[in-house]
Amino acid sequence: MRTVVFNQKGGVGKSSITVNLAAISAARGNKTLVVDLDPQCNASQYLLGMGAYQQEQGPTPNIGTFFAQTLSFKLKEKAPRDYVHLTKFENLYVLPSDGELGEVEHLLESKHKIYKLRGLLKSLGREFDAIYVDTPPAFNFYTLAALIAADGVLIPFDCDAFSRKALYSLLENVQETREDHNEDLRVQGIVVNQYQPRARLPKELVASLVEEGLPILDSKLSASVAMRESHECATPLINWSPKHKLTQEYQALYTELSRPGR
Repeated sequence: MRTVVFNQKGGVGKSSITVNLAAISAARGNKTLVVDLDPQCNASQYLLGMGAYQQEQGPTPNIGTFFAQTLSFKLKEKAPRDYVHLTKFENLYVLPSDGELGEVEHLLESKHKIYKLRGLLKSLGREFDAIYVDTPPAFNFYTLAALIAADGVLIPFDCDAFSRKALYSLLENVQETREDHNEDLRVQGIVVNQYQPRARLPKELVASLVEEGLPILDSKLSASVAMRESHECATPLINWSPKHKLTQEYQALYTELSRPGR
Protein backbone atom coordinates (compact mmCIF):
# COMPACT_ATOMS: atom_id res chain seq x y z
CA MET A 1 0.00 0.00 0.00
CA ARG A 2 1.37 3.40 -1.03
CA THR A 3 -0.25 6.25 0.92
CA VAL A 4 0.36 9.94 0.16
CA VAL A 5 -0.30 12.51 2.89
CA PHE A 6 -1.24 15.70 1.07
CA ASN A 7 -2.57 19.17 1.74
CA GLN A 8 -1.74 22.36 -0.14
CA LYS A 9 -1.82 24.33 3.13
CA GLY A 10 1.22 24.34 5.41
CA GLY A 11 1.11 23.69 9.13
CA VAL A 12 -1.65 21.07 9.05
CA GLY A 13 0.53 18.23 10.35
CA LYS A 14 1.45 16.34 7.17
CA SER A 15 4.88 15.25 8.35
CA SER A 16 3.68 14.33 11.84
CA ILE A 17 0.85 12.21 10.45
CA THR A 18 3.10 10.56 7.86
CA VAL A 19 5.77 9.58 10.36
CA ASN A 20 3.49 8.50 13.18
CA LEU A 21 1.27 6.29 11.00
CA ALA A 22 4.39 4.76 9.48
CA ALA A 23 5.85 4.15 12.94
CA ILE A 24 2.67 2.38 14.06
CA SER A 25 2.77 0.27 10.91
CA ALA A 26 6.35 -0.70 11.72
CA ALA A 27 5.52 -1.39 15.36
CA ARG A 28 2.81 -3.80 14.18
CA GLY A 29 5.38 -5.83 12.30
CA ASN A 30 5.18 -4.34 8.81
CA LYS A 31 8.36 -3.41 6.96
CA THR A 32 7.57 0.27 6.40
CA LEU A 33 9.14 3.06 4.37
CA VAL A 34 8.71 6.84 4.69
CA VAL A 35 9.43 8.81 1.50
CA ASP A 36 10.07 12.52 2.14
CA LEU A 37 9.32 14.73 -0.87
CA ASP A 38 9.22 18.01 1.05
CA PRO A 39 12.36 20.20 0.62
CA GLN A 40 11.88 21.28 4.25
CA CYS A 41 12.93 17.73 5.21
CA ASN A 42 10.67 17.62 8.29
CA ALA A 43 9.82 13.93 8.07
CA SER A 44 13.47 13.03 7.49
CA GLN A 45 14.60 15.07 10.50
CA TYR A 46 11.84 13.57 12.62
CA LEU A 47 13.17 10.07 11.94
CA LEU A 48 16.92 10.70 11.63
CA GLY A 49 17.35 13.63 14.01
CA MET A 50 18.52 17.18 13.35
CA GLY A 51 22.13 16.01 13.44
CA ALA A 52 21.69 14.23 10.13
CA TYR A 53 21.17 17.63 8.48
CA GLN A 54 23.84 19.68 10.27
CA GLN A 55 26.35 19.11 7.49
CA GLU A 56 26.20 21.05 4.22
CA GLN A 57 24.51 18.05 2.68
CA GLY A 58 22.03 15.74 4.39
CA PRO A 59 22.00 11.95 4.22
CA THR A 60 22.98 10.65 0.79
CA PRO A 61 21.87 9.20 -1.51
CA ASN A 62 18.42 10.73 -1.09
CA ILE A 63 15.34 11.60 -3.13
CA GLY A 64 17.22 14.54 -4.64
CA THR A 65 19.93 12.15 -5.78
CA PHE A 66 17.28 10.00 -7.42
CA PHE A 67 15.75 12.88 -9.38
CA ALA A 68 19.18 14.24 -10.34
CA GLN A 69 20.06 10.83 -11.72
CA THR A 70 16.94 10.87 -13.93
CA LEU A 71 18.15 14.16 -15.44
CA SER A 72 21.69 13.12 -16.32
CA PHE A 73 23.15 10.13 -18.12
CA LYS A 74 26.51 11.05 -16.56
CA LEU A 75 25.42 10.03 -13.08
CA LYS A 76 25.74 6.36 -12.23
CA GLU A 77 22.32 4.78 -11.87
CA LYS A 78 21.66 3.31 -8.43
CA ALA A 79 19.38 0.47 -7.44
CA PRO A 80 16.10 1.63 -5.80
CA ARG A 81 17.14 0.16 -2.43
CA ASP A 82 20.32 2.28 -2.41
CA TYR A 83 18.31 5.43 -1.66
CA VAL A 84 16.75 3.95 1.48
CA HIS A 85 18.24 4.62 4.93
CA LEU A 86 17.84 2.75 8.20
CA THR A 87 16.29 4.45 11.20
CA LYS A 88 16.86 3.41 14.81
CA PHE A 89 13.32 1.98 14.93
CA GLU A 90 12.67 -1.65 14.04
CA ASN A 91 11.02 -2.18 10.62
CA LEU A 92 11.06 1.56 9.87
CA TYR A 93 13.08 3.04 6.99
CA VAL A 94 13.29 6.42 5.28
CA LEU A 95 14.06 7.72 1.82
CA PRO A 96 15.20 11.18 2.97
CA SER A 97 14.59 14.54 1.36
CA ASP A 98 17.05 17.11 0.10
CA GLY A 99 16.79 20.89 0.41
CA GLU A 100 17.81 21.29 -3.24
CA LEU A 101 14.65 19.65 -4.58
CA GLY A 102 13.19 23.06 -5.38
CA GLU A 103 16.16 23.96 -7.58
CA VAL A 104 15.65 21.05 -9.99
CA GLU A 105 11.85 21.08 -10.06
CA HIS A 106 11.59 23.13 -13.29
CA LEU A 107 14.08 20.82 -15.02
CA LEU A 108 12.08 17.76 -14.03
CA GLU A 109 8.91 19.38 -15.35
CA SER A 110 10.47 20.41 -18.65
CA LYS A 111 11.88 16.92 -19.23
CA HIS A 112 8.58 15.22 -18.36
CA LYS A 113 9.91 13.11 -15.50
CA ILE A 114 6.54 12.97 -13.72
CA TYR A 115 6.28 9.15 -13.84
CA LYS A 116 9.78 8.35 -12.53
CA LEU A 117 8.71 8.29 -8.87
CA ARG A 118 5.98 5.75 -9.65
CA GLY A 119 8.59 3.38 -11.07
CA LEU A 120 10.80 3.81 -8.01
CA LEU A 121 7.99 3.18 -5.51
CA LYS A 122 6.69 0.18 -7.43
CA SER A 123 10.16 -1.34 -7.25
CA LEU A 124 10.46 -0.61 -3.52
CA GLY A 125 6.96 -1.96 -2.98
CA ARG A 126 8.32 -5.44 -3.66
CA GLU A 127 10.36 -5.17 -0.46
CA PHE A 128 8.19 -2.99 1.79
CA ASP A 129 4.76 -3.83 3.16
CA ALA A 130 3.73 -0.17 3.43
CA ILE A 131 5.02 3.10 1.98
CA TYR A 132 4.02 6.53 3.32
CA VAL A 133 4.86 9.66 1.32
CA ASP A 134 5.13 13.14 2.82
CA THR A 135 4.55 15.94 0.30
CA PRO A 136 5.26 19.69 0.04
CA PRO A 137 2.52 22.17 1.04
CA ALA A 138 1.69 22.88 -2.61
CA PHE A 139 0.24 21.15 -5.65
CA ASN A 140 3.49 21.00 -7.60
CA PHE A 141 5.61 18.52 -9.58
CA TYR A 142 6.50 16.44 -6.51
CA THR A 143 2.95 16.25 -5.19
CA LEU A 144 1.58 15.26 -8.59
CA ALA A 145 4.32 12.64 -8.97
CA ALA A 146 3.38 11.23 -5.56
CA LEU A 147 -0.33 11.07 -6.38
CA ILE A 148 0.45 9.31 -9.65
CA ALA A 149 2.51 6.76 -7.70
CA ALA A 150 -0.01 6.22 -4.89
CA ASP A 151 -2.83 3.84 -4.08
CA GLY A 152 -4.47 6.26 -1.67
CA VAL A 153 -4.31 9.81 -0.38
CA LEU A 154 -4.87 10.94 3.20
CA ILE A 155 -5.81 14.59 3.71
CA PRO A 156 -5.02 16.39 7.01
CA PHE A 157 -7.48 19.13 8.00
CA ASP A 158 -6.92 21.51 10.92
CA CYS A 159 -10.40 22.97 11.55
CA ASP A 160 -9.62 26.35 10.04
CA ALA A 161 -11.92 28.37 7.75
CA PHE A 162 -9.07 28.90 5.27
CA SER A 163 -8.34 25.17 5.32
CA ARG A 164 -11.97 24.50 4.44
CA LYS A 165 -11.74 26.68 1.34
CA ALA A 166 -8.52 24.98 0.29
CA LEU A 167 -10.10 21.57 0.83
CA TYR A 168 -12.41 21.85 -2.17
CA SER A 169 -9.55 22.81 -4.49
CA LEU A 170 -7.45 19.96 -3.12
CA LEU A 171 -10.18 17.39 -3.77
CA GLU A 172 -10.56 18.71 -7.32
CA ASN A 173 -6.81 18.24 -7.87
CA VAL A 174 -7.02 14.66 -6.62
CA GLN A 175 -9.99 13.95 -8.87
CA GLU A 176 -8.20 15.44 -11.88
CA THR A 177 -5.11 13.34 -11.15
CA ARG A 178 -7.27 10.23 -10.96
CA GLU A 179 -8.91 11.00 -14.29
CA ASP A 180 -5.70 11.93 -16.13
CA HIS A 181 -2.98 9.77 -14.61
CA ASN A 182 -4.02 7.21 -11.96
CA GLU A 183 -7.48 5.72 -12.13
CA ASP A 184 -6.77 3.54 -9.06
CA LEU A 185 -6.11 6.51 -6.77
CA ARG A 186 -8.64 6.87 -3.97
CA VAL A 187 -9.17 9.26 -1.09
CA GLN A 188 -8.72 7.23 2.09
CA GLY A 189 -10.21 10.02 4.13
CA ILE A 190 -9.86 13.46 5.67
CA VAL A 191 -8.23 13.33 9.10
CA VAL A 192 -9.14 16.14 11.48
CA ASN A 193 -5.94 17.27 13.20
CA GLN A 194 -5.33 19.55 16.21
CA TYR A 195 -8.98 18.99 17.15
CA GLN A 196 -10.50 20.65 20.21
CA PRO A 197 -13.71 18.72 20.96
CA ARG A 198 -14.91 21.16 23.63
CA ALA A 199 -14.69 24.18 21.33
CA ARG A 200 -17.88 25.10 19.48
CA LEU A 201 -16.43 26.26 16.15
CA PRO A 202 -14.35 23.12 15.36
CA LYS A 203 -17.32 20.88 16.20
CA GLU A 204 -19.65 22.90 13.97
CA LEU A 205 -17.12 23.01 11.12
CA VAL A 206 -16.54 19.27 11.17
CA ALA A 207 -20.27 18.56 11.42
CA SER A 208 -20.96 20.72 8.36
CA LEU A 209 -18.29 18.87 6.34
CA VAL A 210 -19.81 15.53 7.34
CA GLU A 211 -23.23 16.83 6.31
CA GLU A 212 -21.82 17.73 2.90
CA GLY A 213 -20.80 14.11 2.47
CA LEU A 214 -17.03 14.64 2.62
CA PRO A 215 -15.06 11.57 3.78
CA ILE A 216 -14.26 12.76 7.32
CA LEU A 217 -12.65 9.98 9.33
CA ASP A 218 -14.11 9.09 12.71
CA SER A 219 -10.68 9.14 14.36
CA LYS A 220 -9.53 12.67 15.23
CA LEU A 221 -6.17 13.92 16.49
CA SER A 222 -5.99 16.29 19.45
CA ALA A 223 -3.79 19.33 19.80
CA SER A 224 -1.01 18.38 22.22
CA VAL A 225 2.43 19.54 23.29
CA ALA A 226 3.40 15.87 23.10
CA MET A 227 3.79 16.21 19.36
CA ARG A 228 6.42 18.94 19.67
CA GLU A 229 8.25 16.95 22.34
CA SER A 230 8.20 13.90 20.08
CA HIS A 231 9.73 15.96 17.28
CA GLU A 232 12.41 17.36 19.57
CA CYS A 233 13.62 13.92 20.60
CA ALA A 234 13.26 12.59 17.01
CA THR A 235 11.10 9.71 18.21
CA PRO A 236 7.58 8.89 16.92
CA LEU A 237 4.86 8.83 19.52
CA ILE A 238 4.43 5.04 19.53
CA ASN A 239 8.10 4.71 20.50
CA TRP A 240 8.24 7.78 22.74
CA SER A 241 5.06 7.39 24.82
CA PRO A 242 2.86 4.44 23.79
CA LYS A 243 0.17 5.14 26.40
CA HIS A 244 -0.22 8.88 25.73
CA LYS A 245 -3.69 10.02 24.68
CA LEU A 246 -2.42 11.34 21.33
CA THR A 247 -0.60 8.05 20.67
CA GLN A 248 -3.84 6.18 21.29
CA GLU A 249 -5.63 8.50 18.85
CA TYR A 250 -3.02 7.70 16.21
CA GLN A 251 -3.48 4.00 16.93
CA ALA A 252 -7.23 4.38 16.38
CA LEU A 253 -6.61 6.29 13.14
CA TYR A 254 -4.27 3.59 11.85
CA THR A 255 -6.82 0.89 12.68
CA GLU A 256 -9.60 2.81 10.93
CA LEU A 257 -7.47 3.27 7.82
CA SER A 258 -6.63 -0.46 7.84
CA ARG A 259 -10.26 -1.51 7.44
CA PRO A 260 -11.26 -3.06 4.11
CA GLY A 261 -12.23 -0.42 1.55
CA ARG A 262 -9.84 2.23 2.91
